Amino acid sequence: MNEKIKVIITDDHALFRQGVKVALSHRQDIEFLGEAENGMQLLNMLKFLQPDVILLDIQMPIMDGIATLPEVKKIMPDVKIIMLTMHNEVTLISKLMGIGANSYLTKDSDSETIYQAIKTCFENEFFFNEFTNRAMLTGLRTQTNAPKQDDDADLSDKELHVLKLMCEEKSTKEIADIVEISPRTVEAIRDRLKVKTGAKSTAGLILYAVKHGLIES
Repeated sequence: MNEKIKVIITDDHALFRQGVKVALSHRQDIEFLGEAENGMQLLNMLKFLQPDVILLDIQMPIMDGIATLPEVKKIMPDVKIIMLTMHNEVTLISKLMGIGANSYLTKDSDSETIYQAIKTCFENEFFFNEFTNRAMLTGLRTQTNAPKQDDDADLSDKELHVLKLMCEEKSTKEIADIVEISPRTVEAIRDRLKVKTGAKSTAGLILYAVKHGLIES
């Protein structure tokens, strides 16, 4: 498949943006659509550009990554967002994954890790690493005080099957092939699972599955 993954990088440091672009310039399957200095600039760019993946710095002037993330997801719910930061704060990662981030990388990550994160998020929605795994499991512990409405979720066998396959990081097409349904039906089941469990993102669904013993944590 020759499809190029279209990427926008949003970071207030021009040298960092340039460094990432140069480091990935030899990758034939990556195409940089543009770059932004802050969240406001990114939102303006999204009026006329359609990226597959956005690299989004957390700390920026005018509009930071935390404020930008939910705004981007409102207008482009399917775009994959990889948060960039100098720190690996577990509680922050958990919050960001809960509101729609697809991965979280520290800015000292090597070019191979950044490439794998872009490619894996594009193909399978998430790129899990030591930061995201620790954050999601920590998120489980802090959820013990959350409302219990998701405990009442009545999931069908097919919904449970799809949820377990999502937890195994299967792509929409792979799930469709395994369950013998169309990719569009997989997406509809994913949306239904979010409604039933109260999860706001696929990361939230995975947290639900771990919390309820549907998969091993």
